[in-house]
Amino acid sequence: MKKWILTCSAFLLFLAGVSAWRLLIELSAPYYAASIDGVFVEIPRGSGPSAIAEQLVAAGVLRSEFPFLAYLRWSGNSRHLQAGEYRFAGPAAPTAVAARLVRGDIYRISVTIPEGLTTDDTLQLITEHGLGDAGALRKAALRTDWIRDLDDQATSLEGYLFPDTYLFGRRTKSEDIVRAMVDQFRARIRKLLRDHPLPARRSLRDIVILASLIEKEARTDEERRLVSSVLCNRLSARIPLACDPTIVYALRLAGAYDGNIRKPDLGIDSPYNTYTRLGLPPGPIANPGESSLRAALSPEVTDYLYFVSRNDGTHQFSRDFRSHERAVEQFQRRPRR
Repeated sequence: MKKWILTCSAFLLFLAGVSAWRLLIELSAPYYAASIDGVFVEIPRGSGPSAIAEQLVAAGVLRSEFPFLAYLRWSGNSRHLQAGEYRFAGPAAPTAVAARLVRGDIYRISVTIPEGLTTDDTLQLITEHGLGDAGALRKAALRTDWIRDLDDQATSLEGYLFPDTYLFGRRTKSEDIVRAMVDQFRARIRKLLRDHPLPARRSLRDIVILASLIEKEARTDEERRLVSSVLCNRLSARIPLACDPTIVYALRLAGAYDGNIRKPDLGIDSPYNTYTRLGLPPGPIANPGESSLRAALSPEVTDYLYFVSRNDGTHQFSRDFRSHERAVEQFQRRPRR
């Protein structure tokens, strides 16, 4: 009887050893039976380990449920799996799959919004990344109630969609995408205002408009404060700003911009024409970045009133019109001849 018991015990130990050995092999064996283009698995909030394992098997990410569940139980991570959409595109062992779900390595689309884009261009870039709905995005871009405390005269979110790199899920709502950019603007301007308080007689709206002009005029961070000083000096002297980018914006609003500015365009009848109207335009003409916002808040102290492009990304700054004319002759007219 004792011999039989010992034999059975030894056999059971052998089976347990074989099972453990097979389990270890399965835990470390990569597996993938889904599309070569990758598969998306949406883990709903509140899903338990068994339901998640069943989804992963059905999607071709796991061969079977047991090794995955056994590993979760052994590692103590059964309650730490995070909801969200995951993308699997190649073989992975059950341990690696579990680690991704514990980390919450959910699928995100990265969108980099460059400084100086208009709101229309920004929304187009977002849709080109397969995100949002064009109509819903345009509707969200009119949610001025989101910035009412910052700018109670705004007619759209132009100027307040902060240029940055964002990560969005494939199904992120259009409204949430736009709101994320507004929230980022709030965070950045709050920090900037701690270091650079609003200048006297300037509202935050003025600063955003001014920063949008700086963003479109300056090409290097080193020149932004100089460009800002020219614009501020002209405003103080009640000289028209004469910014070509505002003409471009006016032409685009009129549906008449073809990539060039001609002399007759400088007389376009638009509130954005800073050649014929004094002061700042009625709203931002682009979404400025942090450097331009900082330059608008803290312009260089100069007596410059003019600048002209040197055609290399930098500008020649002048104090009087005669010097400016010489610079225009040197850098603009003469090269054309």
